[in-house]
Amino acid sequence: MMRVLIVDDEQLAIDRLAGFLSDIDGVEVVGNACNARAASQAIVELHPDLVLLDIQMPGRSGMALAADLPAEDRPEIVFVTAFEHFAPDAFSVDAADYLLKPVRFDRLKQAIVRAQRRIRLSIAAAQGEKVVAETSRYLREIWVSVRDGQVRLDVELIEWIEAAKDYVLLHTATRSYLHRISMSALEEKLDPEALMRVHRSAFVRPSLVEKLERPGKGSLNLVLRDGAIVQVGPSYVKDVLRRIGPAPASQ
Repeated sequence: MMRVLIVDDEQLAIDRLAGFLSDIDGVEVVGNACNARAASQAIVELHPDLVLLDIQMPGRSGMALAADLPAEDRPEIVFVTAFEHFAPDAFSVDAADYLLKPVRFDRLKQAIVRAQRRIRLSIAAAQGEKVVAETSRYLREIWVSVRDGQVRLDVELIEWIEAAKDYVLLHTATRSYLHRISMSALEEKLDPEALMRVHRSAFVRPSLVEKLERPGKGSLNLVLRDGAIVQVGPSYVKDVLRRIGPAPASQ
């Protein structure tokens, strides 16, 4: 059971997150806090596995709190904020995810799954296990920024990609990385068989698509294994259906 602490200075935001979390299996809300000081104390007392952390709060910010948490026994952090411009700082403190308000259920569920995987991988690493990725004749790795410098990200670990103004968000099973590159430049470097462009603002790993949704005439959404929903651009629908759609029924 994943133990979650919710930190936000607005009770309505806490209630909304708690309501969503009640519908996600394997999650228990162990407490909430309305400021960084109370959150710091709750982390020490409750030992949560994950903290859903607002950034802008009275007094000390959530970003400052996350930056000061000791590396040892540090809970996973998912920032929840109304402001997208904090994203570079969020990933520099090794956040598992970054959710924009109003939070959608599918994105929250994806963040929970990602945090759970990060915890499992951390345990496995402590036991001396290694994660091995396959090579590719296309771009095989990307240097991405993290809290204390840069790391080499294996492209095989990327599950989907979305545009974020002058950056892209590279979503893996355990966290997202912010990387400065255009979508068109990235498309030239990626193996289209592994990461297919499905929108001018998104790439998806086809093997992770579990469901096709049609919310309206001519529109198409892809539901990934971890619950993320990715919209397909109108000009990409035919190619996506040809590639990953159901096979036509035999006559």
